[in-house]
Amino acid sequence: MTKTDVLVIGGGPAGLAAAIAANDAGADVLLIEREARLGGILKQCIHDGFGMVRFGEKLSGPEYAERFMDDFAARGIAARLLTFVTELKETPDGFTATVVSRDGVDTIKTKSIVLATGCRERTAKQVSIHGTRPAGVFTAGTAQHFINLLGQMPAKRCVILGSGDIGLIMARRLTLEGAEVLGVYEVKPTPSGLTRNIHQCLHDYDIPLHLSHTVTRVFGHDRLTGVEVAEVDGRMQPIPGTEQRLDCDALILSVGLIPENELAERLHVPLDPKTKGPLCNEDLMTDVPGVFSCGNALHVNDLVDYVSESGETAGRGAAAYAKASAGKGPGAAGTTLSAGDGVLYIVPQRIHDTAKAGKTTVYFRSRDAVEKSKFLIKDSTGTVVFEKIYPFLRPPEMERLELDFSGLGLSAGTALTAVIEEVSG
Repeated sequence: MTKTDVLVIGGGPAGLAAAIAANDAGADVLLIEREARLGGILKQCIHDGFGMVRFGEKLSGPEYAERFMDDFAARGIAARLLTFVTELKETPDGFTATVVSRDGVDTIKTKSIVLATGCRERTAKQVSIHGTRPAGVFTAGTAQHFINLLGQMPAKRCVILGSGDIGLIMARRLTLEGAEVLGVYEVKPTPSGLTRNIHQCLHDYDIPLHLSHTVTRVFGHDRLTGVEVAEVDGRMQPIPGTEQRLDCDALILSVGLIPENELAERLHVPLDPKTKGPLCNEDLMTDVPGVFSCGNALHVNDLVDYVSESGETAGRGAAAYAKASAGKGPGAAGTTLSAGDGVLYIVPQRIHDTAKAGKTTVYFRSRDAVEKSKFLIKDSTGTVVFEKIYPFLRPPEMERLELDFSGLGLSAGTALTAVIEEVSG
């Protein structure tokens, strides 16, 4: 039996930041990680562009992770690698986690939990591509792992489905390594990745981007020999007669990320159907008191700087919860914040105490690409309590703002709705 104040599950950028923040807040912390090394997905992200918000300089993924790993090691925070959670249970005075490692089975007793489990990629079967299952169909992250960590080329001539950031980055990476990228095919009428990646990864290397197109079939038995692509209509359905076969030896999928929340579900944590992550309050505590969520397990971020920021918020919250109540405390909050017209999602969805919340970091995405527009927060009567004008909003680009809820004059239990309205002229 091991006892701790805060158990952090996941050793990527969110988990490292959470563990450091909880330790600095005076809590006894234990971090567990299922891989052999800390750092999460950043270990294989050798391109630069990380850390511009936090450090003001362009770092590679490993460089960014190393800064947190150094801080983590300097504090002497306990960590267990190659450790897997097999069971989570809520108890009268906290939680117990059953874990398995090379040392055998152990039970960890903790006052609070931070879920920093990250996200996973959608596969070919999840986007309903017809055909057999030949070798040569990879997620973008798997292709990245092959090239950057294993030193193996997964393709000589490939097609990329989906214009998510990892797919765009891999289009460039594969080209630099000598592969021919026939094109990036995106089912939506607009790109899914950051604008800077569209320019730096596709335009700079003359890689074509085909919007409103998708892959409808794969060919090959033992190894992929080609794919069928087709145009899609406004409902994203293939248009008959537009099919075209492309000969290739690999299909790289960049078709979205899904927060990993199987552990949250074991604790009966309610999830937001829009983010696929837990509903949470300003401290990133879920509706189950003592359980916190952060990083890509909470919602898929586009910048690792914000992943670390949410980890720190969750870590501080978990430490405060563990010290103040030893298993007792508020869960779901009185004031709710929901996504309305034009808003894809908003986090957090709860404000426990608006009078004490002070400045709270809020993240949101627009549902559609819009030019000059107003982001509004309205109360249940339709009264606007907050307004900010944006020159443009794009779904791939997450927006961040700080709101002082204590200065909005809200009464307890207020239901708030965020909406986006276009500004004419």
